[in-house]
Amino acid sequence: MSKFDVVVIGSGPAGYVAAIRAAQLGMKVACIEKSRNKTGALGYGGTCLNVGCIPSKALLDSTHKFVEAAHDFDVHGISVKDLSIDVPTMIARKDKIVKQLTSGVGQLFKANGVTGIEGAGRVLASKQVEVTLPDGKIETLDAENIIIAAGSVPIDIPPAPVDQDVIVDSTGALEFLEVPKKLGVIGAGVIGLELSSVWARLGAEVIILEALDEFLPTVDAQISKEAKKIFTKKQGLDIRLGARVTATELVKGQVKVTYSDKNGEQKETFDKLIVSVGRRPQSENLISADCGVSIDQRGFVFVNEYCETEALGIYAIGDIVRGPMLAHKGSEEGVMVAERIAGKKTAMNYDCIPGVIYTHPEIAQVGQTEEQLKADGIEYKTGVFPFAASGRALAANDTDGMVKMIAHAETDRVLGCHIIGPSAADLVQQIVIAMEFGSSAEDIGMTVFGHPTLSEAVHEAALAVEGHAIHIANKKKRK
Repeated sequence: MSKFDVVVIGSGPAGYVAAIRAAQLGMKVACIEKSRNKTGALGYGGTCLNVGCIPSKALLDSTHKFVEAAHDFDVHGISVKDLSIDVPTMIARKDKIVKQLTSGVGQLFKANGVTGIEGAGRVLASKQVEVTLPDGKIETLDAENIIIAAGSVPIDIPPAPVDQDVIVDSTGALEFLEVPKKLGVIGAGVIGLELSSVWARLGAEVIILEALDEFLPTVDAQISKEAKKIFTKKQGLDIRLGARVTATELVKGQVKVTYSDKNGEQKETFDKLIVSVGRRPQSENLISADCGVSIDQRGFVFVNEYCETEALGIYAIGDIVRGPMLAHKGSEEGVMVAERIAGKKTAMNYDCIPGVIYTHPEIAQVGQTEEQLKADGIEYKTGVFPFAASGRALAANDTDGMVKMIAHAETDRVLGCHIIGPSAADLVQQIVIAMEFGSSAEDIGMTVFGHPTLSEAVHEAALAVEGHAIHIANKKKRK
């Protein structure tokens, strides 16, 4: 029986980071991974690197460049004739990026002395891990500490069974070799919007069916309203809210979808249908009943604020535990757990985790929304600055959206920042740092920002909290 200081189950952004950090701290570490990617290589990097964050961003970037060339170059005096896109080449570029990054994780394991093990891991009693190897043989590892980082998988819905041909999940939607003429998408969340953007940019007629009556309910309402306006009126996405899919039928290579809305039963026929209704923790056959680890009815492993389970020496991180299913959240939990195993007092600030939707314009947020603060009875003040008033955004011909800053009414401490606009993902990180250090809106307003930059919109939004914005007319001015 092999013995390790730490055994990690899963090599996604949570697991591989935990394994590497534990090894850096001098521990003997093994990381178990059961999946293989489309090339047949071991799927280091999990969903994020193989079929999630990275490949989707590769396609989003490719298609955004295509749309810019097709519709926006002329304002710069650039003429493009006979523009076309080779979809198989675009997919091959995406695959090349995935291969580079996943192989890079394996190289990092070697560089840090992490033992990679191919197989399916299962937590047993007495801190043992059973590994089912590819040939079916069973190997048992003895561990001083176990980190469960098995990740998540797409949620299936009975009315739309995935066949990865006509009806696909988020993985299959990254593999189309031609642009569907008419594309249906079930779910108007982060994944649904990003995948819709990819194929709509290349000419697909896209209809999004969202069961909820509210668009992006976890996003600040002012930002979600602006996003819906941009996506529907400017980008042509057909977003149908309150549309609950009840049945699908494959007919001659297409899919007929039946759904209900406020007007009763409706039908649409699509060339492809993407099911993107969220993800669920991958916890089946992962934990023995006698190991002391609890799983709730939704499949999440129960942990405390330090990602400790109820069993001493067993931890769980990433998508398989409470909180947002975000790669960066899982990675930082991996660092925290590795360092706590090593005796450090590391903790995470769950109030400062940014969230991003990589449409264009991007949507990014950190902290509380205006609606959450109202519900909690917290007095607040806001400042908003539109990118239409940003010199850098105008120069780049990219002026959709705004920055919204929210601060406490009495202390002026920043409670949240919500952005829709160019480079929102990078801009919001400035406020993540500011909030981590307890910054006030005045602190940000008194900071010197480079000119001309998109970051000035963040600066002006902070100034606008007190009615002191310079480059817009303030709704309410104070001395």
